[in-house]
Amino acid sequence: MDELSHFRRLFYECLSSRGDELFELVDAVLCADGPVRSLVDLTLTAEHRRGHGTLYDGLNHGRLQIGRFRRALAGLPLPRTAGDRLVLAVDVSPWLRPDAATSPGRSFCHTYGRSKDQHLMIPGWPYSIIAALETGRTSWTAVLDAVRLEAEADVAAVTAAQVRDLVIRLIEARQWRPGEADILLVFDAGYDLPRLAFLLADLPVQVLGRLRSDRVLRRPAPSRREHCLANPAGGRPPKHGGEFRFADPATWHTPDQATSTQTTRYGTAIATAWDRLHHRLTRRAAWIEYDGELPIIEGTLIRLTVQRLPGDAHPKPVWLWSSATGLPAAQIDLLWQAFLRRFDLEHTFRLFKQTLGWTAPKIRNPQAADLWTWLIIAAYTQLRLARHLVEDLRRPWEKPAPPGRLTPARVRRGFRNIRPAIPCPARAPKPGKPGPGRPPGSRNRSRAPRYDLGKVNKRPTSLTTKRDLGP
Repeated sequence: MDELSHFRRLFYECLSSRGDELFELVDAVLCADGPVRSLVDLTLTAEHRRGHGTLYDGLNHGRLQIGRFRRALAGLPLPRTAGDRLVLAVDVSPWLRPDAATSPGRSFCHTYGRSKDQHLMIPGWPYSIIAALETGRTSWTAVLDAVRLEAEADVAAVTAAQVRDLVIRLIEARQWRPGEADILLVFDAGYDLPRLAFLLADLPVQVLGRLRSDRVLRRPAPSRREHCLANPAGGRPPKHGGEFRFADPATWHTPDQATSTQTTRYGTAIATAWDRLHHRLTRRAAWIEYDGELPIIEGTLIRLTVQRLPGDAHPKPVWLWSSATGLPAAQIDLLWQAFLRRFDLEHTFRLFKQTLGWTAPKIRNPQAADLWTWLIIAAYTQLRLARHLVEDLRRPWEKPAPPGRLTPARVRRGFRNIRPAIPCPARAPKPGKPGPGRPPGSRNRSRAPRYDLGKVNKRPTSLTTKRDLGP
């Protein structure tokens, strides 16, 4: 209760403009009956004491000190995984706005499964979200940061900068101390893992992510003695070793580690690891601006196979790459188990969109969308802090949950009952009269400007093209 009350006061102090309205808006999201479908419905709740005009004014002209609020989130108690290690999951979730031609800053967002399991690119605002993961089967995460990706932004560079700022805040908040295990960063497929490991090499972090099943890695280059024995005639020593093709078992060599674990959900899980494998970098795309010799970023490759999956009797293997080398068998098991916990972030996205109404409002201004996103994060953080305080108001067809194991949606049902016991720093509204509005019969003659969809800037494909384009 003390942590929840303290966080509510910190959140209110971070609201520098229209703070009373925005604070009551978050309480309305937490105490509304059922999922949030529209913003105007929130004004009908008892926790929201102001009119609907004040609500839209608060979103369009309200201000939140994001830097201060981020430090407040980093200072809260964070979950730890096995081994008392901090694990952060990074993923992108889109706010789709396909018909909002008057909204600037839109770009094509990748979606899956919206039309017969097809990959579609739909206009919207993509957000990069970072959350701390818990251990065990749960739908809870600790959301710590969110950044809207611009259309022309370099995703790897923006993600690296976002992670760097968050890790620095966690270190300042004493969430990580020297001598502890490195913070584990978990990514899904689609991220440039070697580049992220290179950009974050000076921080106490370890990169872990999934690779496609058609990738090719390289073994370490042979030593000078081995090269001389294999090539008596001489020649230039190679920079890379032999190929390791995921799709060709003939190119695999003897694994350095192999473990077998019995699980209740997936049956027998077998993890096979090869040490010191790296990607062969070329001076194209992301590394075109890099001066000097391209680095060799070695890591550990893990192949995970399970006996079964829910609804799939023949699961495909999962390939993981970690930026750490020389890992023992126990660490290999902890890595693939931490990767499986990454999917808990998908439950958080689903709660944001289907219950808390993150993408429900039709907001035109992207700055207002950013403010609404942080309000949703503030509401979810209060649910996480109140998970041990509320009673289980379950439906007759729902199973009883053990103490402290309520889902976020079931915690939200009982939040209204504990709200009178926690402080509400928002001041009472002052009486006022609505404005005159537009004269009857007049039309809006100022049409909103329309914006084209942003496209990702293409990098030069070779050094020759880069020299021709100039600085």
